[in-house]
Amino acid sequence: MAGTTCLAAGRHFTIYMNGDPIELGRKKEELERQLADPEVLRDPEKIKSLSIELGRVEKGLAAGRRAADDGDGAQKVVVEIRAGTGGEEAALFAGELARMYQAYAARRGWAVAPIDAHLTSLGGVKEAIFEVAGAGAYEALQHEAGVHRVQRIPDTEKVGRIHTSTASVAVLPEAAEADVEIKAQDIELEFSRSGGAGGQNVNKVETAVRIIHKPTGIAVRSQESRSQQKNREQAMTLLRTKLLDAQRRAETVKTATARREQIGSADRAEKIRTYNFPQDRITDHRIKKSWHNIESILEGNLEPIITAFESSN
Repeated sequence: MAGTTCLAAGRHFTIYMNGDPIELGRKKEELERQLADPEVLRDPEKIKSLSIELGRVEKGLAAGRRAADDGDGAQKVVVEIRAGTGGEEAALFAGELARMYQAYAARRGWAVAPIDAHLTSLGGVKEAIFEVAGAGAYEALQHEAGVHRVQRIPDTEKVGRIHTSTASVAVLPEAAEADVEIKAQDIELEFSRSGGAGGQNVNKVETAVRIIHKPTGIAVRSQESRSQQKNREQAMTLLRTKLLDAQRRAETVKTATARREQIGSADRAEKIRTYNFPQDRITDHRIKKSWHNIESILEGNLEPIITAFESSN
């Protein structure tokens, strides 16, 4: 993974990177067995320590797989989409962007794994977080980060006025093997039922996992899997990704907030791209290029835009 490989060889992984993969596999199974034990689930501190240990073992296994694959170029990124200004129309637009990137990933043969989503009663998305895994995923999607603006007449508009709404996109290289140390005492875990649109409970057991990193205040959540263990693993991966991103930005730019450059405040003035439905035109304001056939692009036909950025570099 570009920008991550050099960090993955850090000192925190020495023990596990040199470990026997069979022993690591057994260790992983044992840790997973303990984390499924009802007695353990009643002990938050035990859950913390076992989760951290499981994460380290998984890093070692992943490093071993990467070495065995001899750098096959496969990368993973976390895509975060949030509704900005514009109320329900912004949420509907955010949902369209999420579906667009997932459809594009399918066209490229990449794997998509949902992490978290907060839906509205009308089918919009307040927030959607998912993982995209595939060779070249970060290179292709990195320029999608920023504030996207849509101009159109909503279905609910009675007098034909054009509304302007926004959604923000962040694209972060996943830090599954990054040199990020997370101490057990620095995190707080919360378990709850997975929720659907309008706050409806879609699961009768507490499978949703929320992790708070107390030193930074960063909080992450995973609820898309029916397995609490899987959600815990995804939440830890997301937390490592966000911490690594904050670390990178702190080293290169003296800012107090991680991902500020990507997400901004979702204000209309910070837009990177405009989707103008009345004129059937998408304009990227960074490279000053436009494309038509919005519906096709929103269905995942992003190749013209991706290619334009590749040729502009």
